[in-house]
Amino acid sequence: MREVCLAVAMMASMSAQAAENYSIDPFHTYPNFEINHLGFSTMHGRFDKTEGSLSIDWANNSGSVDITIDAGSVSTGMKKRDDHLMSPDFLNAAEFPEITYKSTKVTINKDKSAKVEGNLTIMGVSKPVVLQVASINCGDHPMKKGTYVCGFDAEGKFKRSDFGVTYALPAIGDEMKLHIEVEAIRN
Repeated sequence: MREVCLAVAMMASMSAQAAENYSIDPFHTYPNFEINHLGFSTMHGRFDKTEGSLSIDWANNSGSVDITIDAGSVSTGMKKRDDHLMSPDFLNAAEFPEITYKSTKVTINKDKSAKVEGNLTIMGVSKPVVLQVASINCGDHPMKKGTYVCGFDAEGKFKRSDFGVTYALPAIGDEMKLHIEVEAIRN
């Protein structure tokens, strides 16, 4: 009986050690978006303040992602438009200061691409959004000795109307493309 308990404890310990935990590097992580503007062009914007964590379990080809975006840090290169995007017409950043993405399932493929299923929350409304990752790249940071980093670019799309953001529909597009360039430092 003692041997069985010891074996179970060792397996649990090995499983817990398989996952690597990382902190999002806020200086090298940029959630950004694009949306059709009046049928004439594509407007791009980004968020300048992001934090969060992720884990990678190479042994089980899985992981997790938890990202928090400061809704008031939206930046399109034009202050008047940024102020409007923070207003109740769009993000209502005063009442809902955070946009979050929390994974429910991460599947890492043998080629280090991944599919991240999770819930995006905007203005207090949570909806499932799938992010595709072309490649997860990890290694020693070339400029910070002793620092191990993983990075990836995730892409997905969603309808802003699903989150209650309906201002100027259909003139301003409903479908938004979301890109999140992530670098994270192993804890």
